[in-house]
Amino acid sequence: MTREEKALIFDVQRFCVHDGPGIRSTVFFKGCNMRCAWCHNPESFSQRPELLFRPEKCTACGACEACPSGAHRRENGSHSFHRENCSGCGVCASLCPNGALELSGREMTVEEVMKELRKDDKYYAASGGGVTLSGGEASIWFNFVRELLDACKSQGFHTALETNGLISAERLEALIPRTDLFLFDCKHTDPEAHLHWTGAPLQPVLDSLQALDRAGAKVILRCPIIPGVNDGEAHFAALRDIREKYASIQQVEVMAYHDIGRGKWQALGRSYALEDLKTVPPDQKRRWQEQLSQL
Repeated sequence: MTREEKALIFDVQRFCVHDGPGIRSTVFFKGCNMRCAWCHNPESFSQRPELLFRPEKCTACGACEACPSGAHRRENGSHSFHRENCSGCGVCASLCPNGALELSGREMTVEEVMKELRKDDKYYAASGGGVTLSGGEASIWFNFVRELLDACKSQGFHTALETNGLISAERLEALIPRTDLFLFDCKHTDPEAHLHWTGAPLQPVLDSLQALDRAGAKVILRCPIIPGVNDGEAHFAALRDIREKYASIQQVEVMAYHDIGRGKWQALGRSYALEDLKTVPPDQKRRWQEQLSQL
C-alpha cells in the first residue's frame, strides 16, 4: 500500500474529550459490519458516499436540479428527491444554498488525514491527548488504518481505536502494537439479543476481547445502554463478570442512549426502529454507571 490509497472518511472532529484521554482528534471512517438499531451515526453504515436530505431546510429553489443523475426534480412546486437515482457525486450538496443536502463521505489519503491531525499536535502534547479512529468500524479499512496508526506513532501521537470487536484475529494482532488504547464496544451479552439488535454474532466480539487481554492491551469497555434492549440486571451482571475476568479492562463506561441520531436516519430515508424512545436523563445514566462499578 502507498500513501495514495484512500479511505472513505465522513468526519474529522477536533477538540474531542470523550474518545480517550486528553484533547483528541477523532477520525470517523465510513462503513460498518454491524447494524445497531440505536446507532447515532447511521451515515457510517455504507462504504459509499451517501446523501442526507433534510426537507425542512428545502425551499425548492431548484439549484439541485443540476444533478447529473436526475435525482432531484421540482414537481407541483415542491422538491422531489429520487434517492434510487443518486450516485453520491455531491454536486447537489455543493450547490444547495440552505444546507438541505449533505454528502457524507469523502475519499482521503493517509497524508491528507495526517495534515488535519497535525493541526492540533500542541493540544495533544499539552493535554496527554492524541488521535482516535472511529466509525462505523474503522478496522474495515485495515490497510489504511494500519498505515495511519504508523504515521500517528511516528509523530508521537497517542493512538486509540474504537471498535465493535468484529475483526479477524490476524488483523487485530497487527493493530495491537500500533494502538495505545482500545475503546471496545459491548452492545449486548446475550447471543440472540446481540444478533437481533446489531445484525452480528456475539462470539467473535468476545474472542477479540479475549485476544486483547492475552496481549496485555489497554481497554476501556464501552457499554451502550438502551432502555428495553439491554438495561436489565442480567446484562449488567454479565458486564461485571467480563470486567472481573479481563485484567486489560481499565474501566467500564456507560454510553447512555440518546436520540440525536434520529434525524440522520430520516435524512437518509431509513426507518428508525426506536422511534418512541427518548434520550436517557443524566440521573439514570449515573445509576447505571454505579451498577457497573459495583465490583
